[in-house]
Amino acid sequence: MKIAVSQRKKESGFNLTELLVVIAVILVIMTIGLPALQQNTKHANETSAISLLRDLNYYEAAYNAAYPTHGFACSFKALGGTPGVGAPTVEAAQLMPEDLSTGKKSGYTFSFSDCKKTTINDRDQYSSYQITAMPDKAGYRGFCSDEGGHIRFDPKGGSNCTELLR
Repeated sequence: MKIAVSQRKKESGFNLTELLVVIAVILVIMTIGLPALQQNTKHANETSAISLLRDLNYYEAAYNAAYPTHGFACSFKALGGTPGVGAPTVEAAQLMPEDLSTGKKSGYTFSFSDCKKTTINDRDQYSSYQITAMPDKAGYRGFCSDEGGHIRFDPKGGSNCTELLR
């Protein structure tokens, strides 16, 4: 008579309980880290908006130097244009990168306002401008700049920029 000896094979790997514990730990770590990631994204978008306002002020100064009888551009179309298509003109100075020509970048919408225009010898000349950077999401600050190059912000995210950026 043969005696059947059952040998249980040793199983390798993780059981269901161990996998659930690992998943729970990963979820807790993600829950702790997600607000910090969102805060870093917010800070990066605001920093990018400030940098773009500085760039736009530079482009406006270059435009004013290149076309002094016209003054400032007061539009993305006048600052932009496609390089290589033709020579720069008052209507398309080719100073600004094409990706900014839509006025949207890094979670902000940029726009020109308060362009003061005077007419001299039948030619319009813009003597001032304001650029606003409005956030696409709530909780971000709004930024403004003008021909003086000073950048101000609105902590509520609007265009009422009263506080000077330091």
